[in-house]
Amino acid sequence: MHEISLLEEMREILQQQARRQHFSRVRQVTLDIGKLSCVEPEALRFAFDVVMKDTLAEDAVLVISVSEGIGVCQNCNKRMSLESLHEPCRHCAHPFVNVIEGADMKIKDLLVV
Repeated sequence: MHEISLLEEMREILQQQARRQHFSRVRQVTLDIGKLSCVEPEALRFAFDVVMKDTLAEDAVLVISVSEGIGVCQNCNKRMSLESLHEPCRHCAHPFVNVIEGADMKIKDLLVV
């Protein structure tokens, strides 16, 4: 369950930003999770309260949006939406498609006081 380590890294980012931008509490965290990121949104929701306990984000609301996976075929160069990392090109059936979006997780925005 690498979601805990992702949340621990997010907690570090929140603490760094709190020092830089002079806020003391996080009320809401919005994450954008790519469909191809191999991150389980339900596992994040399950672990969020535990990892954020006794921090500036304790009792914060976690909002998760899932973004589409996008790839470009290495053969025909056509762009397409992807449901998985190892999907062949739906235009020419070439087995190699470069993922260009949807393989990452980002902090989209924060509501702080």
